[in-house]
Amino acid sequence: MAKSRMQSRAVEAIVLDEDHMKQEEAEETLDESGDPLEESGRTVDSSDEEIEESVADDIARFEESFSGINSRFRLINRIGEGTFSTVYKAEDLEYNQYRNNWDIDEQEKRKWSSPGHRRRNSRRPHYVAIKKIYVTSSPMRIFNELELLYDLRGSDSVCPLITAFRHLDQVVAVLPYFQHRDFREYYRDMKVPEMRLYFRSLFTALRHVHSKKILHRDIKPTNFLYNPAQSRGVLVDFGLAERLGTEWQQCACTLGAEERSYRVSHSVYAQTQHRPSCYPKNDNRSSRRANRAGTRGFRAPEVLLKCTQQNTSIDMWSAGVILLTLLSRRFPFFHSQDDIDALLEITTIVGRKKMKETSLLHGQVFETNIPTYSDNGHSFEKIILWCTSRSSDKNSGVKKELEDDEKEAVEFLYELLECDPAKRITAKKALEHPFLTKDYEGSEDEDDNFDLVDV
Repeated sequence: MAKSRMQSRAVEAIVLDEDHMKQEEAEETLDESGDPLEESGRTVDSSDEEIEESVADDIARFEESFSGINSRFRLINRIGEGTFSTVYKAEDLEYNQYRNNWDIDEQEKRKWSSPGHRRRNSRRPHYVAIKKIYVTSSPMRIFNELELLYDLRGSDSVCPLITAFRHLDQVVAVLPYFQHRDFREYYRDMKVPEMRLYFRSLFTALRHVHSKKILHRDIKPTNFLYNPAQSRGVLVDFGLAERLGTEWQQCACTLGAEERSYRVSHSVYAQTQHRPSCYPKNDNRSSRRANRAGTRGFRAPEVLLKCTQQNTSIDMWSAGVILLTLLSRRFPFFHSQDDIDALLEITTIVGRKKMKETSLLHGQVFETNIPTYSDNGHSFEKIILWCTSRSSDKNSGVKKELEDDEKEAVEFLYELLECDPAKRITAKKALEHPFLTKDYEGSEDEDDNFDLVDV
C-alpha cells in the first residue's frame, strides 16, 4: 500500500534546533520582496524545454551541493527567482511510491478513467516545484514558512507543502508544479468577466488563509499562479506570512472613537497646530517599529504608517491594487522607491484630507506642502479613463464614461482600496459581493456554487 509522503519522510523532513533559533538575532522589520517587474512568472508544459547555459550551470551546482537530490528528482529548469529563494521545475522520480493527494490534475484524470486504469500506476512524468531557500534566510523564517504551509493544507487554491529536506545548511521545500501564465502576458487584455473569475479564485484562497488567522503579507500577481485557460489560480510563496497577532502592540486604530479623539486632542501634534510648520526641538518619544514586509506598490496604508496591529485586511488592499492594475492596464500601478513616496502616490488618489484622517487613525501625522495634491483627490473612474486614454474631449463636449461592467468593478474596487482597515471588505464578504457572484446567478447546478459555503 502506498505510504503517506509526509509520514514516511518524517525523518528526512526539516528539523530545526530550537536553541539555534533562539540564538538568531531578530531580523529587520522591513522584508522587501522582489520587484514585480523583475520576477519571472510563467511555466510551460514541456519536460524537454531548452535552458540557458547559465541556468544549466546553476542546476549543476545545486545538484552537486545538495547530496542525494538526483535520486529523488530530475531537475529540468529554473522557473522562478526571488529575493529569498529560487524555484526549479523537476520530475518526481518517486511519485508512484507515495499517496499524492495534493495532485489535483491527477485526481481529475482518475475520476474519469476506468477502474482498471486507476489500479495501474501512471507512467507519465509527474512534475513538482523545488524551492531552494537561500542560506541567508534565518532558521526561524524557514521554519515559519514550512509550518504555515502545512497548516494551510486542504485547499485547492493554496499551494500545499509536499515535503521538505535539509542537507547541511541548505533547505529545500517540495511543492506542486502549477501550469500558469505570466501576468504581464494577459493583464492588458483581460476583460471584466475574466476578472471576476480571477478574483473569485484569489479570494477563495485568501478566505482559506484568513480563516486560519494567517496573513500572507505579499499578495501580488507573481504570487498568484493563474491559468486563464482553466480559470484557476493557486496562492504561493508564504515566506513573509505570519500568524495574526504576531508581535502586536496597541495601535490607536483599535481604540474607540472617543478615546482616539481624546488622545489626538492632547497630543504633541495638537499643541503645535497653531504654529505653522512647528515641531518639537527635543522630541523624546521613541520611534515606532512595525512589520513592513511586502512588495513596493502593494503595501496597504496601515503598513506604510507602521500600524502595530496589522491584520488580514492588508492582503485585501494588495488584491485591490491588482484589480486597479487590470482596470487601468498599468503594471505596476504604484512604483515608489520608499514608504514616503508610496504614501504620496496613494494621496494623489484619495486626497490630502483622507490621508490625514488615515494617519491620525494610526496615531501618526501626515503633512505635505506639495500644491498639486488636492484635498479630495480623484475618483477611480476618472483615473481609469485617464490610464486607458478615454478622457473627455473638451472641444467636442462629449463626456466619456466607463462601461457598465467596469462600473461594477470600480464599485468593488472602492471596498478593497478603503484606507480604514476596519471598513475594508473581507475575503468572505468579497466572495458574496455582486461583482463576483454575477456570473453564477441563475445557475441550476448546485455544484457551481459549492465554494460559497464558508470554510
